[in-house]
Amino acid sequence: MKAMIFAAGLGTRLKPLTDAMPKALVPIGEKPLLEHIILKMKMVNVNEIIINIYHFGEQIIDFLNKNNNFGIKITISDERDALLDTGGGLRKAAWFFSDNKPFLVHNVDIFSNVDFAKLYANHLKNNVLATLVVSGRQTQRYFLFDENNYLQGWINTAANEVKPANLQNINNLKRLAFAGIQILSPKVFDFLEKMPQAKFSLTDFYLQNTKNQCIKAYIPPDFKMLDIGKIDVLSQAENFNYYPAQPSLSKFR
Repeated sequence: MKAMIFAAGLGTRLKPLTDAMPKALVPIGEKPLLEHIILKMKMVNVNEIIINIYHFGEQIIDFLNKNNNFGIKITISDERDALLDTGGGLRKAAWFFSDNKPFLVHNVDIFSNVDFAKLYANHLKNNVLATLVVSGRQTQRYFLFDENNYLQGWINTAANEVKPANLQNINNLKRLAFAGIQILSPKVFDFLEKMPQAKFSLTDFYLQNTKNQCIKAYIPPDFKMLDIGKIDVLSQAENFNYYPAQPSLSKFR
């Protein structure tokens, strides 16, 4: 099973720590964020990972080399010449996913207790372009889903901004917060190739394809997560148990 870890962000909310290191290497306890995510992926037989880098990218390369890639195959997608955002970054890594199988995509700054194997099984059952881990947590930005949990739009409640702008019956749609974890079909690259710009987010890509592709919500049972994007969350992360409460006996194949 293959996966991608988004680790190219500037980590501006974690300043001043990220003035000297990439966000991916900010320590949580005795391990940096990146190591926590890699080790959790290994638990479910993720054996090939691609990691995009930008901010202090050479530090990530050195860290992985020092730890012998934690015993799995790890490839670097180097964006140090141009930061591509999540959509552009995934498109740059398309060559890595040549096995034509669904794959996991995970933000490096997210801790959660989601069971990756159950998430993957859910994706296979629904046969959709993308399965997005979401929850009812409070935030300012939400994906909007219909009664069948298919993506219809997006809203920023603080800015009173809705996408697409002509979206109807907003009050009848479910507002769910994205957790930065998703399973994608390899078919996604057929559509990513059509995006005209080099730098773009997966959110904007999804919103442009809601009418012709199925993008579905996955709401894990007893879900817990931490967005480790601010200094004051680091102490909470040290005591966060990111293993599933009732882990699946199955693993990725």
